[in-house]
Amino acid sequence: MKCEEEKSHVQSLTNGKTDYSSPSRFSSILASIDRDYLLSPTGTQVKISDLDGKVIGLYFSANWYPPCRNFTEVLVGVYEQLKSSGSNFEIVFVSSDEDLNAFNNYHASMSWLAIPFSDVETKKALNRKFDIEGIPSLVVLQPNDIKDEATLSDGVELIYRYGVQVFPFTKEKLEALQSEEREKHETQTLTILLTNHDRDYLLGHSTPKQVPVASLVGKTIGLYFSAQWGVPCVKFTPKLVSVYQKIKQTMIENADEDFEIVFVSMDREQAEFQSYISVMPWLALPFGDPSIKDLAKHFDVKCIPCLIILGPDGKTVTKQGRNLINLYQEKAYPFTKAKVELLEKQMEEEAKNLPVSVQHEGHRHELGLVSEGTGGGPFICCNCDEQGSGWAYQCLECGYEVHPKCVRSVSGGSLVGR
Repeated sequence: MKCEEEKSHVQSLTNGKTDYSSPSRFSSILASIDRDYLLSPTGTQVKISDLDGKVIGLYFSANWYPPCRNFTEVLVGVYEQLKSSGSNFEIVFVSSDEDLNAFNNYHASMSWLAIPFSDVETKKALNRKFDIEGIPSLVVLQPNDIKDEATLSDGVELIYRYGVQVFPFTKEKLEALQSEEREKHETQTLTILLTNHDRDYLLGHSTPKQVPVASLVGKTIGLYFSAQWGVPCVKFTPKLVSVYQKIKQTMIENADEDFEIVFVSMDREQAEFQSYISVMPWLALPFGDPSIKDLAKHFDVKCIPCLIILGPDGKTVTKQGRNLINLYQEKAYPFTKAKVELLEKQMEEEAKNLPVSVQHEGHRHELGLVSEGTGGGPFICCNCDEQGSGWAYQCLECGYEVHPKCVRSVSGGSLVGR
């Protein structure tokens, strides 16, 4: 069956022709001196000229890298949908595999063409030409763009974000999708985000077991994308639980109940979900609910844990909830721009009382105090492995960085809050 499908695929590429008198649009970048063909997944040779008139995706990838394998599964689904609808889309695999067996095994999982593994020079030239700095990478070329002016280099992100809708990857198509996306965000409400035609409730941590989404309208909501299999998730969740409980306690004292968190599970198994949610004191979407994928796509969630904050009107306040929790703990609530600006000013004032340099017990070199304007900026704290921004203690020799609150002097005391 595979051979018959491939034969049909090759025939669709050639349209019954096997020879071309004019130079191919893509020959200058895909051919070599002694090769004018590409390889199908089973080794069939397909002339490069057969690609003329098609939208081409150059797929830079390797079998040894898990993010590549993960994206390949997604790309296969998108590619097959586009081919079944008769689109003029084709992909060429540019391998970074380390040996021929790895290349063959990986290419066999794909439905498209490839530069032969042995043609190292062409693969190097393509990496240089399109300035490939990391994989997976999908570079999209338009059929009649001789000067490569319409080349699109962020195909991976766009496929993850829009799926088959992104085809044919033109400027006009992208602008239309972005306009549609902006409109969705402008008109989003909590009800639209968290309900579907089969469900209008969330799972409660205790009685009642089902909590109506309508009961959350008018509150500040945190959407917590996380999974038990993610080490950063498991490390961040206890911190979030502590902050959540402190915020809720303050609200009880003030007769205020305007904050809630909803767990959006990225777990792979029901048992993982059940185990993970047992340590969470908040609400959750049911495991495997179709709204989960829609939410991840809507908010462009690329990595977890991720905490999206929604305001009382259901609009997005910030996608940086995790970072704000790490920086300010419960003081970050309600996560608004005005509150963050106030906290930043307070941090500036606190920084005036911090030493310019310190000897931190967790590092052998002296650390200097830096801000975003003096070499700081977003970073991962080497002490607690969490995100940070603004002020940091940094080692100029090796890039070691820690939150000021995480610095422990050689005498064992904290530099913040003393």
